Amino acid sequence: MNLVRIWTIATNCFREVIRDRILYLIALFALLMITAWQLLPQITASTQDKILLDFGLASASIMGVIVAIFVGTGLINKEIEKRTVLILIPKPVSYAEFIIGKHLGLSGVLGVLVAAMTAIYLAILTLSHISYPLGSILLSEIYLFFELSLMTAVALMFGVFTSSILATLLSIIIYLAGHLSEDMIKLGSLTKNPGLEKVFQGLFWILPDLSRLNLKNEAVYGIIPPELTLLGNAAYAVVYTLLLLAIATLIFSRREF
Repeated sequence: MNLVRIWTIATNCFREVIRDRILYLIALFALLMITAWQLLPQITASTQDKILLDFGLASASIMGVIVAIFVGTGLINKEIEKRTVLILIPKPVSYAEFIIGKHLGLSGVLGVLVAAMTAIYLAILTLSHISYPLGSILLSEIYLFFELSLMTAVALMFGVFTSSILATLLSIIIYLAGHLSEDMIKLGSLTKNPGLEKVFQGLFWILPDLSRLNLKNEAVYGIIPPELTLLGNAAYAVVYTLLLLAIATLIFSRREF
């Protein structure tokens, strides 16, 4: 595996996605935050601080997921449709280098997006004279990046063997199920059906547990989880992402163009 080739693919992917009007989302996020800042005092007075804190974190998460899924699912299909993959793969570019490069490129875009939205979010909070727990908010945004990187791997995995539309739908389902994974165990126990309970338990172990990476509630209340929990959840995200990329590479290598 050649790091230079991976870096070349990643930088090309980064530039391509940046040019694809992705950064307009930053302006949209700023507009949403300014609108919420101006409207909330007219709607509610007692809880406007908490609502603005929640709104900013949730908006950043949603916009990041939109980019990860809608762009990620089309990265490979776009190369196939343009037939550029037929030029790259026969050369000394391996399937793994191609997949990893694409993932790193889009992850870089997501990193820029998260950093910009965080800066805007903190600026609006400061201008609003709202006290906020800086440490827990920054930690939440770091784990949002882990989540988006994982979802990018999910989108790439589905994108290598199916259409962009179906891959997008499957990725959204995985995202929603990943945030409800802990509830699946409770739902399985409520059914009182051993078969269904095993099915829900199986889904819990197979699907990514995205709730591990969701620190928005903790950020609002200034709560920082224990270090071992944070390290364990970060390792979980990295390992799961690498596993998805390995599966995507395996599927892609067996695909005929």
